Amino acid sequence: MNTNGVRHQRWIAGAGAAFFAFGAAAADLTPAPVAPVAQEAATGQSPWQIRVRGLGVITENRGSVNGVPGSDLSFSDSVIPELDISYFFTDNIAAELVLGTTYANIKEDGAVGVPVGRAWLLPPTLTLQYHFTDFGAFKPYVGAGVNYSLFYNQSEKPGFHNLDVENHVGAALQVGFDYMIDQHWGVNFDVKKIFMETDWKADHDVLGPLSGKAKINPWLIGTGVTYRF
Repeated sequence: MNTNGVRHQRWIAGAGAAFFAFGAAAADLTPAPVAPVAQEAATGQSPWQIRVRGLGVITENRGSVNGVPGSDLSFSDSVIPELDISYFFTDNIAAELVLGTTYANIKEDGAVGVPVGRAWLLPPTLTLQYHFTDFGAFKPYVGAGVNYSLFYNQSEKPGFHNLDVENHVGAALQVGFDYMIDQHWGVNFDVKKIFMETDWKADHDVLGPLSGKAKINPWLIGTGVTYRF
């Protein structure tokens, strides 16, 4: 082989080695995929969020006693503290669990016109929400879900016995917004409509067994503080 051939082979070998060395260096410079935990640390955002609200419970006040025309039930309104816990599956989709407890004074406002008793209510509500993310710090949302109303610690007024308001499963609708002050803290306003129509019964010393449909259907109107982890 002549001298020129040897030189060409050496030049090709050197160029190949340089090419592979450059490729290896470029591979080293390619960023590795970011693990979810590292990405969360980098953005400062967690999928978890909590809110603490003051909540007004405004009832519909309709019902019946033994199917008597003109009989009617009323349920007292109340103001309670409330906690909700949210988990964001994406920036737009979240699930929210609402926790709180309240009571209602039950009164027959129609034909009889007497107080019946009091029942405490634990109404955990789970909604699936859509959050709008195109308005900067203003973050409105809508939601729909299910409510389970658990009545407990029921007590009767004089003359009544064996008050029993049945537990109930119903639908819930929701609309509200967060206004974020910074990445973690914000203020919240929220309105829910709970569809709650349950059966009740009680015994009266003079009137005997009483029963009917309690149409409570409360509005839950709340405002409070949001914290995004």
